[in-house]
Amino acid sequence: MRILVVEDSKVVSRILQHLIAQELDCEVDFAVDLASAKLLLEQKEYFLAITDLNLPDAQEGEIVRLVLSKQTPCIVLTGSLDSEQRKRLLQLGIVDYILKENRFSYEYVVRLVHRLQRNKNVKVLVADDSMVSRKFVRSLLEQHLYQVIEADDGNSAWDILQNQPDVQLLITDYNMPGLDGFGLILKVREKFSREELAIIGLSSDSDESLSARFIKNGANDFLQKPFVHEEFHCRVLNTLDSLDMLRKLWDQANLDYLTGVYNRRYFFGLFEEQIKQIKQKQGTLTVALLDIDFFKRVNDTHGHDVGDEVLVEFSARLKHFFGQHFTVSRFGGEEFTVAFKGLNEEKVFALMDKFRSQLEMKPIATSKGDMFITVSTGIAGLADDSLDELIQRADKALYDAKESGRNLVCIEA
Repeated sequence: MRILVVEDSKVVSRILQHLIAQELDCEVDFAVDLASAKLLLEQKEYFLAITDLNLPDAQEGEIVRLVLSKQTPCIVLTGSLDSEQRKRLLQLGIVDYILKENRFSYEYVVRLVHRLQRNKNVKVLVADDSMVSRKFVRSLLEQHLYQVIEADDGNSAWDILQNQPDVQLLITDYNMPGLDGFGLILKVREKFSREELAIIGLSSDSDESLSARFIKNGANDFLQKPFVHEEFHCRVLNTLDSLDMLRKLWDQANLDYLTGVYNRRYFFGLFEEQIKQIKQKQGTLTVALLDIDFFKRVNDTHGHDVGDEVLVEFSARLKHFFGQHFTVSRFGGEEFTVAFKGLNEEKVFALMDKFRSQLEMKPIATSKGDMFITVSTGIAGLADDSLDELIQRADKALYDAKESGRNLVCIEA
């Protein structure tokens, strides 16, 4: 990613250079006037330009039109801005303007650039029966590089979310035919948690209670129409930053810090909730407990760093083999589990034995060279017992696999 900074103040340029180097992984070119910026824009393509509004050879904001003519997103820096200038800049289609007031102003610029970099991969669904309103919101979002999908009513929006679960933000109007904004949010929250999907409600209705009702029904935020560009962008930015933070917190609580697979806490939280339903529906749940053979030797001989490399690669192979359809977790140390909903012990045995066979044939590359490892596995199917008892029976089968020579798969007798 390459950024152009057009700024005649050496102090401001140094501040931006320092902050960008700290926070962003990108290349930066600097220009001090319109002429040098024009040369750079003719020679190179830029992801984004950060430009001072008034330059020594361009006092009327000509740099903004030049940047936008190259189809390059533009963030404007300025020491002052009257209402007419503000309107003209927003009508031109800039990303945002920032007043040069203090260090926080420049930190906001860098935060915005970082957000724009991520926005290229963020899908936003806009649900509104008014084409004019929908297109306006779309244009604002596209200025910030989001992938935008449109729906003309609540039912269409729900269908899109069913087929495209990677949508990260839903922006929905209140008054829509068929399924209104409230009804849509209620359906969405039954399927998508706050860590999966953020929601912003919109309405031109004068009812003062709407904002509270939207948020109580599951929205993250609410905007009253008509709204100004800046407020819209700030609300979207803050909502998505909060979504990122929620996801980080969820990951810290539920994923193993080293390998990235689910941790013991997540496994028990998930299946302790589900096990009653599985029993009531007379369903099937089979658990496989795996232990890397002689793993202590790896740590003792080569050190814990190499041991970590083995654990990371072993986890990656488990996820690749099972993770698309089944739940892979690390219980601690070199012990892992895979939970199979809907499969009996015999089918799980066949899968686990195939994994075991492939594992022993392909070495794991480490910083100390290739290493061949094997794994012992115990399998148990859910009977009339608790999750703890199910794990204990799988553990007994794992013990039998180790006692029988390791590199084996055993079903609990």
